[in-house]
Amino acid sequence: MTDIHDLVAELGDDVVVTDPQRTEKYRHDRAGDTGAGTPLAVVRARSTGDVQAAVRFAAAHDVPVIPRGAGSGLSGGAAAVTDCLVVCTERMREVRVDPVTQTAVVQPGLMNAEVKAAAAEHGLWYPPDPSSYEFCSIGGNIATNAGGLCCVKYGVTTDYVMGLTVVLADGTAVELGGPRIKDVAGLSLTKLFVGSEGTLGIVTEIVLRLVPAQRPPATLVATFATLDDATDTVLAITRQMRPSMLEFMDRPTINAVEDMTRMGLDREAAAMLVIQSDEPAGHAAAECATIASLCEEHRATEVFSTDDPDEGEAFVVARRQAIPAVERTGTLLLEDVGVPLPQLGALVDGIEEIARAREVTIAVVAHAGDGNTHPLIVFDPADEDMAARAQRAYGEVMELAMRLGGTITGEHGVGRLKQPWVGAYLGPDALALNHRIKDALDPQGILNPGAGL
Repeated sequence: MTDIHDLVAELGDDVVVTDPQRTEKYRHDRAGDTGAGTPLAVVRARSTGDVQAAVRFAAAHDVPVIPRGAGSGLSGGAAAVTDCLVVCTERMREVRVDPVTQTAVVQPGLMNAEVKAAAAEHGLWYPPDPSSYEFCSIGGNIATNAGGLCCVKYGVTTDYVMGLTVVLADGTAVELGGPRIKDVAGLSLTKLFVGSEGTLGIVTEIVLRLVPAQRPPATLVATFATLDDATDTVLAITRQMRPSMLEFMDRPTINAVEDMTRMGLDREAAAMLVIQSDEPAGHAAAECATIASLCEEHRATEVFSTDDPDEGEAFVVARRQAIPAVERTGTLLLEDVGVPLPQLGALVDGIEEIARAREVTIAVVAHAGDGNTHPLIVFDPADEDMAARAQRAYGEVMELAMRLGGTITGEHGVGRLKQPWVGAYLGPDALALNHRIKDALDPQGILNPGAGL
């Protein structure tokens, strides 16, 4: 085992944690215990310099480095490997907002919600909003190119990243991009690191683009007797307009959320759509009226609309509670497969067929407006036969998405859970190109080995 003494001497035992009781919580992320190993130490970095020191030590001793933020990831991307250094950015929490350039310079340990709050103090808004926005870090959002409920209209994390400071595999810190609206000098390296899951470098500072504060949205909720009616409605809406939110929940999800919230959701509905428009008041009313008509044309069993912010937010909160609510019913295997919008109905129907064939519950919640679904496979790990059927269903859902021209991950990242399917998804040539880039930037292969590629 590598002697960690020199790194402790350089950074201090408050930064370099070796006590097994303290390092235990850094072994795996929200995906659960995906075969995680025991780290040599956890580096609770306070600065870019701390990250550089940790990576230089790791490179000198050929030690794997696992970058980690808040540990809220759902694909095992922050799971430790044996005798690694976990480099955690949770203590790096500075933020500076410039209202003139409408940018924020943010360290990676800040929560998404905290960035939103800092922007709001200046009448600005940071749009990307994963359901876990209150407890997911910006560094993790960068690592997986996280999306969220507003992405149908406002885009995902990469659309708001203007610059990065990144520590490379040899400990060099490079500054990429910056607070400039237009800048085409050199290759687009900033975008290369967004979504790279810590396999190419460790992000220690981010320049984010902000936008003027969102207008209070109007909300429309519609329920449907069949999945096809709901997904056909999604297509009808997106052909004509781009609402600021277009979310989907199926019957198992609705019932799990109703068990948790007791807000009177229709337990018999096959599906529910939660839709918002943040256009100016008159335009929002017209947009919601059109959406209501489309829902009714596609046999909605109930359509409810409101321009009361609190009333509307209650339905958004219900949608955000979907994963925790389903999680109360059993252990989850979480997916985030996405397809081109015309294939959304085939994906949802196909997932229902897989659930029936494998005799497991698969609850589906989705950012329906852009075809990104989150199938939640529920199982009892103590039941070996059920666990095996759940694992088979997990792979079959990804294979279904690929057959429909979709992706094995829209925003959670490949991590370690989906790594076995990367080759089939990318194809040999694209996979080889990914490996060439990885090898060029991390020739020792120490950055997050086993994740992503």
